[in-house]
Amino acid sequence: MKFNIVGIGEVLWDLLPSGMKLGGAPANFAGHAHALGAEARVVTRVGQDGLGTDIFKHLEGHGIVCNTVQIDPLAATGMVTVTLSEQGIPQYIIHENAAWDRLAVTPAAEAAIAAADAICFGSLAQRSEVARQTIQQLVATAPLGTLRVFDINLRQKYYTRAIIEQSLRLANVLKLNDGELPVLAEEFGLVGTPRDMMQNLAATFELDVVALTRGPAGSLLLQNGQWSDCPSVPTKVVDTVGAGDAFTAALIMGLLRKMPLEEINYFADEVARFVCGFAGATPPLPDRFAQRLVRPAEPHPKGATPTLPFTALKF
Repeated sequence: MKFNIVGIGEVLWDLLPSGMKLGGAPANFAGHAHALGAEARVVTRVGQDGLGTDIFKHLEGHGIVCNTVQIDPLAATGMVTVTLSEQGIPQYIIHENAAWDRLAVTPAAEAAIAAADAICFGSLAQRSEVARQTIQQLVATAPLGTLRVFDINLRQKYYTRAIIEQSLRLANVLKLNDGELPVLAEEFGLVGTPRDMMQNLAATFELDVVALTRGPAGSLLLQNGQWSDCPSVPTKVVDTVGAGDAFTAALIMGLLRKMPLEEINYFADEVARFVCGFAGATPPLPDRFAQRLVRPAEPHPKGATPTLPFTALKF
């Protein structure tokens, strides 16, 4: 069966040193979910301009259903200027007053959420009051049993404690990295080890799953009291743009397929590491990844070397 996956929030053009590529975490997430076998949509908004038209063409060309992509008659399509460090770690200049800041509740968006098996949203798209109300309203109406994924994606000044807390209360899955966990620790008074903090977050906000990516230390998953700790080995990295979104998509597809937690963890890291080997957020994924979800492999024993090498960088 095909799962219905929805990303909610920003879609934009990443202006990379290598050229212009489609970006925005919800769009990246949906693109990777589609490549992994899902029916994917993005609830987003573009400008009535050439860049917006190009986004429609790009999404449709990659199999994304576009009936939930709104067109704004006033605001321009979103853009982000991306620079890369020598290690491939991106820095972002996020252009303001974009079309996705004016995201609206529409019948198409409501229908997509009503049919969704999983929805994913972040903090960046909630930087405007209009989009924040839209996103939180849509997530709140998701049917019982839908995976409501808060992929936190903290960016610069574009978040507050209130946005994070409201989003956590709407979610049942949280994905974050080891640069974001200290921010949550400060905001919510979390203490102890990363496992202690993840357990605290899960208990406080009634989260079924908490996923932490830790760069050179690998990734750590918590699901209803069960842990999976996936180690890391270095690999050649072109850039890490979109790798976190690939991890989230693979994580969610694994959860929907009810794969063992250990296998989900290794699989999500493999997909993310593959993306790190290419410029841009959504390089084509090999068919073997989607086939892996149809015929899951046996879980890796703890400490075993993964099928593909890990990146030693955050995603």
